[in-house]
Amino acid sequence: MKVLLVNGSPHKTGCTYTALCEVAGTLNKEGIETEIFWIGNKPVGGCIACLKCGEKKECVFDDVVNEFRHKTYEADGFIFGTPVHYGSACGNITAFMDRLFYSELRGNANKAFYMKPAAAVISARRAGTTATFDQMNKYFTIQEMPVVSSRYWNMVHGAAPEQVRQDAEGLYTMRVLGRNMAYLLKCQEAARKAGVPMPEKEPAVFTNFIR
Repeated sequence: MKVLLVNGSPHKTGCTYTALCEVAGTLNKEGIETEIFWIGNKPVGGCIACLKCGEKKECVFDDVVNEFRHKTYEADGFIFGTPVHYGSACGNITAFMDRLFYSELRGNANKAFYMKPAAAVISARRAGTTATFDQMNKYFTIQEMPVVSSRYWNMVHGAAPEQVRQDAEGLYTMRVLGRNMAYLLKCQEAARKAGVPMPEKEPAVFTNFIR
């Protein structure tokens, strides 16, 4: 089993990376393979609602979003990490998530994310963590992904990696998250081996408020 951890920070080895490493280390101890994917620090454009992803089965803009999309099918779980910029997730990860999840919803019939456990990890110097946590979780719930929780909201505090490493409760929260993710993945594997069927699917219903 494998978990993909996404580093949405413009800093490759900064605070967000430090938090993700704590989760990854715990997952590895539980026998789960991990990979940390950095989205980089080049600008990521947002979704332009062209709807071409329904035809192309991927985003029309062939950049880091599609690069990551190709990896999603080999993963069993996901953790998306972001720093807090101005009280919310940073611009690049927001654009990345918008395009990634929208193109998956329209173009691939939810094959990459459906029923795969997911979690968000938030890094901040001080405030904005819970608002960002709520923002990130919305992506998972629209894709029918089980949201993995921890003993506290999944956040660490610090203005530099060495400060994050001093956040004892934050690191504890990351380790609990890793163990809970591993447990759920093992439960899903056991269910598959036991022949427990996936939830029954029915045709989706889309309505507008104005008919």
